[in-house]
Amino acid sequence: MQKLSKLATALIVGAMMSASALAAGNAFVTVNGVAVSQNLANVFIAEQKAQGAPDSPELKNAVREELIRRELLVQEAKKAGLDKKPEIAAQAEAARQAFFVRAYVQEFVKKNPISDVQLKSEYEKIKAQLGNTEYKARHILVIGEDDAKAVIDNLKKGTKFEELAKQSIDPGSKDNGGDLGWASAGNFVKPFSDALVSLSKGKFTETPVKSEFGYHVILLEDSRPLAVPSFDEIKPRLLQQAQSQQINKMVEGLRAKAKVE
Repeated sequence: MQKLSKLATALIVGAMMSASALAAGNAFVTVNGVAVSQNLANVFIAEQKAQGAPDSPELKNAVREELIRRELLVQEAKKAGLDKKPEIAAQAEAARQAFFVRAYVQEFVKKNPISDVQLKSEYEKIKAQLGNTEYKARHILVIGEDDAKAVIDNLKKGTKFEELAKQSIDPGSKDNGGDLGWASAGNFVKPFSDALVSLSKGKFTETPVKSEFGYHVILLEDSRPLAVPSFDEIKPRLLQQAQSQQINKMVEGLRAKAKVE
């Protein structure tokens, strides 16, 4: 199947938009008898102004020249029959859908703002989950309880934790001695975190710790007070997360009511 270049997609989608939603309004410029709407020009001008370009005659002239070039290329694409090829039309339709989806989501977010009260509530929940301490730990994860007991026996005999960690089934830590770095207890599943906070510095769990992943042997290397970022520092991330959840909920609601055959 012939692949459609990004430029061709943009041109065809631009043509579709100018022929429909953006067709209304006075002509900004006419190219070979085809009117390019003022509405389309306004979109380009607004984009440039949003990026810091001053509103000036030079900006309008630059936009005019760009739209003329685009319209010329769109006309050539049509002459070449690109708009008649099913695979190209399908990709143009996908791009058009993406445009409307993005526009609708932006409008939805505007009409359903997330308040600071909601974000602060979420912030306090996260703080409570994280606690006041973070831990530097290592672990060895094995499938069976007997395997974990064998690891503990070898540790008691003096075998280095880093050496035994090579048999761990955790791909993320086995090659660096089971090191999990610094993290709060809330970052781990409950059986793991409960065992971790009960350890003294330099000690390891002397009974296997069972979780949904298998059996852990945990070594606490160190702990320190947890420096939690301020609300203002993580507010943008909290807002993004809350908006994403809100959008997902909206889409799930639409999906639940939709008649799909």
